[in-house]
Amino acid sequence: MFSQEQLSAIRQRLLEQQEMLREISKTGDDAAGTVELDQTRTGRLSRMDALQAQEMAIDAQRRRKQELLMIDGALHRIADDVYGYCLHCGEAIAEKRLQHNPAVELCIDCANRQEQ
Repeated sequence: MFSQEQLSAIRQRLLEQQEMLREISKTGDDAAGTVELDQTRTGRLSRMDALQAQEMAIDAQRRRKQELLMIDGALHRIADDVYGYCLHCGEAIAEKRLQHNPAVELCIDCANRQEQ
């Protein structure tokens, strides 16, 4: 499906995405920490804002972890010489879909079925 040169470029792109997500995770962990209850420093609305920001940081952290797992899976599929094929049905994943997200695991049909 892909030449060795193409797979090498895809692998490099995945490794760069992986490194970027790990760097972001290092800085984002602080925002997901516990919000202190100190009424002298933070008013009620400010505390609510802080709690909302904390929840958003936790959700972003969860999404980054999921993306890292998908990237790890894609790297393993490249190494196992099965990259580019749907994990559910085994059919080839459209090249444009892989260009958009090289870590994608499912063809568009299986992904749509999974969402329903």
